[in-house]
Amino acid sequence: MPGVLDGISVVDFGHHVAGPLAAVLLADHGADVIRVDRPGTTAGEHPSAAFLHRGKRRITLDLKREADLDIARRIAERADVLAENFRPGVMDRLGLGADAVRATNPALVYCSLPGFGSGDPRAAVPGWEG
Repeated sequence: MPGVLDGISVVDFGHHVAGPLAAVLLADHGADVIRVDRPGTTAGEHPSAAFLHRGKRRITLDLKREADLDIARRIAERADVLAENFRPGVMDRLGLGADAVRATNPALVYCSLPGFGSGDPRAAVPGWEG
């Protein structure tokens, strides 16, 4: 049975809970979600992985390598939605921030879910709770 988000493509750069949860909810409604995993992460071994990554296609990319970063940019350029929950500024440094990606994909819905907002004194602190 088709979902209400059939035909919508999502790229999930999330980690821990907030980003992956937002993306899995979109997948549950029919969106085609590509999950970007970091090399060497053990997310697939955590008990929550079966829930947070179900219904997603996955690719492992090292965003510190230019070739992998180019692949990530190409995926983002074709996506309808991008979800991430890095600390403020991380995606900008990678060239994957909202302004950079929207320069080539102006219709993109960019969903940034950091633990603390850029104006919060704790902005550089990783957020670990759901």
